[in-house]
Amino acid sequence: MQKEVRVYIENSVIGGYFDKEFMEPTRKLFGLFRKGVYKPVISDHVITELNDGAPNDVKENLETLSYEKTEVTKEMQALTDKYLAEKIVSENYRGDALHIAIATVLNVNLLVSWNFRHIVNYDKIKRFNAVNLKEGYNLLEIRTPQEVMKND
Repeated sequence: MQKEVRVYIENSVIGGYFDKEFMEPTRKLFGLFRKGVYKPVISDHVITELNDGAPNDVKENLETLSYEKTEVTKEMQALTDKYLAEKIVSENYRGDALHIAIATVLNVNLLVSWNFRHIVNYDKIKRFNAVNLKEGYNLLEIRTPQEVMKND
């Protein structure tokens, strides 16, 4: 029996469902979620960001998925602080670092994002994972939805 593949999704992926540039791969990923190929994982942080300005269709679309939801913990906040101390991202982008910390602490199989500046970024991935290893966590796989498609 194959183990469930848990995929942390952050807001750029949820919004990507309606974005012309990212729509096709995002909708394929959501199809894989709905078929049970992958298990979507979100956090209270995702919900807060959605409530802070996402269009209603984006919020409603998330509710079409059966997902695992977690609360942000002190451990996740502490790991976020370590990323900021290493200057991987600035305080202005604490929210992006928090997504990485949440996914790391939850030990998901991967995080998917369309945020190329602060999340799906080769240099930053290496630096986030260096902190993760130093702090005793596993490496975090970070990919775009395009990269996790199943071949037909």
